[in-house]
Amino acid sequence: MDRMKTIGFVYDLRSTYLAEGYSEEDVAEFDSESTIRELADALERLGYKVDQIGHGRNLCARLVKGDRWDLVFSIAEGLKGRSREAQVPGLLELYNQPYVFSDPLTCAVTLDKAVARKLVRAEGVAVPDGDVVKTVSDLSGLNLSFPMFVKPVAEGTGKGIDGKSQVANPEELKQTVDDLICRFNQPVLVETYLPGREFTTGLLGTGSDASVLGTLEVRILDSAPEKDYSFLVKEQCESYVEYVPVRGGELVADVEHLALAAYKALECRDAGRVDIRIGADGKPYFMELNPLPGLHPTHSDLPMIATGVGLSYENLIGTIIESAMKRVTE
Repeated sequence: MDRMKTIGFVYDLRSTYLAEGYSEEDVAEFDSESTIRELADALERLGYKVDQIGHGRNLCARLVKGDRWDLVFSIAEGLKGRSREAQVPGLLELYNQPYVFSDPLTCAVTLDKAVARKLVRAEGVAVPDGDVVKTVSDLSGLNLSFPMFVKPVAEGTGKGIDGKSQVANPEELKQTVDDLICRFNQPVLVETYLPGREFTTGLLGTGSDASVLGTLEVRILDSAPEKDYSFLVKEQCESYVEYVPVRGGELVADVEHLALAAYKALECRDAGRVDIRIGADGKPYFMELNPLPGLHPTHSDLPMIATGVGLSYENLIGTIIESAMKRVTE
């Protein structure tokens, strides 16, 4: 009888960092106890022994100690720096430890929205006009039409996006840029505002095996305090957002074609999610790619996409594991 395979489970728990004095906004990208419990339970139902390691610092100690696993399932986002999502994958590669999801390079370039834009655009993927602004004085060289949209260049979960992110004139632009640079201590990305519908597309697999899982339309309800998909709206999405599975039709086909092209251009592995918005010309544009998609069974986009196409949460996690295991046996 085959030995039960062991999965090392690495994650950043919100409560751990809150106890260390970090703010709710600091830990917005991290996971809840319920997410960790649901994921661990799914892995065990799939027949794996689960070793709950915790955050990257715990992983360091375990690796130095000599501990190893058949596979590491990491959803750790990291805490500091624009390459923070690459920290755990880089550490695992240093110790020749197989793991799930994308490699350090992909994790680094996808978190920096400006770098991701350059790479996908080079492969023919449409991106909105935009530029990176490091200081308020850089705005003098900006050649975009209003309205514009402003966001930190290397944040996720809507951090830094609020009712002031869409700007209609030079004064609003200057104030928002100055505020974000001060708050997040990083450059900001200024783009032409895309006024159309918003979609998020889930993808599974690696390389030539990569394929579209499905797509949700993100509809902000009229009752929402902000009309864009902001930090506040995302945090309270059960009250303010309707996620609608969409399929068929030319627009959805174009959205999914763009998503798959971006996923392949950024060389993602196992699973990911691409956010896309429709421009004033009616065409889809790449906004960003998440190579570490949220995995709460009912709250996160990728599992909701899976549910919409008839793939259970357990089978979704199993498919991701199978994709990663192919690299172990090659």
